[in-house]
Amino acid sequence: ALLTRPLAALPAAVVGAGLGGSASAYFLQQHFGPQVQLDVYEAEGVGGRLATVTVNKQQYESRGASIHALSLHMQDFVKILGLKHRREVAGKSAIFSGEHFVLEETDWYLLNLFRLWWHYGISFLRLQMWVEEVMEKFMRIYKYQAHGYAFSSLEELLRSLGGEAFVNMTQRSVAESLLEVGVTQRFVDDVIAAVLRSSYGQSVLVPAFAGAMSLAGAQGSTWAVEGGNKLVCSGLLKLTKANVISARVTGISLHSSEGRPLYQVHYESTEGQGSAFYDMVVVTTPLHPSRSNFTFDNFDPPIADFPGAFQPSVTSVVHGYLNSSYFGFPDPKLFPFTSILTTDTPDLFFHAVDNICPVNISAAFRRKQPQEAAVWRVLSQQPLDKHQLKTLFRSYYSVQVAEWQTYPRYDAAKALPPIVLHENLFYLSGVEWVASSMEMIAVAAKNVALLAYNRWHQELEKIDQKDLMHKVKTEL
Repeated sequence: ALLTRPLAALPAAVVGAGLGGSASAYFLQQHFGPQVQLDVYEAEGVGGRLATVTVNKQQYESRGASIHALSLHMQDFVKILGLKHRREVAGKSAIFSGEHFVLEETDWYLLNLFRLWWHYGISFLRLQMWVEEVMEKFMRIYKYQAHGYAFSSLEELLRSLGGEAFVNMTQRSVAESLLEVGVTQRFVDDVIAAVLRSSYGQSVLVPAFAGAMSLAGAQGSTWAVEGGNKLVCSGLLKLTKANVISARVTGISLHSSEGRPLYQVHYESTEGQGSAFYDMVVVTTPLHPSRSNFTFDNFDPPIADFPGAFQPSVTSVVHGYLNSSYFGFPDPKLFPFTSILTTDTPDLFFHAVDNICPVNISAAFRRKQPQEAAVWRVLSQQPLDKHQLKTLFRSYYSVQVAEWQTYPRYDAAKALPPIVLHENLFYLSGVEWVASSMEMIAVAAKNVALLAYNRWHQELEKIDQKDLMHKVKTEL
């Protein structure tokens, strides 16, 4: 049993300073108050995947670009930190099959709807109803968390929101689920495939839950942070006054002190190797062998290996002139699109191409005309070779490439990873096997902080409660 101790200091470590790590630090401090003393370990730089690249003295998001309007934790962070929403710069999208555009957006909302209906019948309405039903149930999490409820496993969290149906949605594909509610195969092949390629770089075989989250982002209104989304991470760490240690954690070993667990965090920094002891640790970096060679020592039973693989993905930020004739527009002046998604066609070497705006958008900012040199972000699975760049661009000034193993390879997932690795040792990144978005990570960070707090203070009636919808209604 956990011993209840006087309000002495509680040393806690957070491994990773991306959004998961900075949000965990913030929520831990929010719940434990001043007694928690936070060390945050980060090897590469605060922000993790929320990174920017510089082109011509302007900064651009290289990944993690848009945030869904219903992301309540992200909205809160922006408010608390005094950050601003970036100004929207309108643009049109289209879906390209490698030979022609299968769907083109226009300036007219009604014409867009008519085109969708003309091409796909009521499939898009069925899709919308399906996504809305999932999102409506997902939104219950905010109420549960506001009342201090937490979940010790991803399955329990999903069950509390949408019953067994939500758990099943992590085990079957989005294509299967959509066909079941009457969406046509053609709509799945053209539209759903294009959205999933641009968000996860994967096919319609991704699990239904991850698919629903990605599709919600594609059809809802989205926003971004003025100055770059990574400002949320640095802002939260500053706010919590966490001690950020520039080092790579190599492992954790278990010791015991007065009958309670003590975790020794081992790390490597430019000064060499070191270690420190903590009462509580939250790991927010992926523990898969392909991503980290993290060791756990003295744990009995031992902490098992994490199955599953990660999807390689490449972001190329290109400053140049788009080759509009490749897309069937010999005159670049007439090319109307700022965002091109692609269908799952074997010969297509890229997932999406976007004309991106800088992270700081002044009032005088205007998008470049199609015939001018602009900054484009190309998402692909492999780095682009010279021939592929020449196919997409008439000419270019610069290319900056970032290779990531960003998302879980969803078709390889069987069981969901655990949240609790040991008494006061928690794992956050497993949530990405349910769905990967900034808000999912923020929700998981809040859950881990509440779980840690409720376990530490023996408030077990706040963990894994059944029938929460009813309980929360009666508590109001």
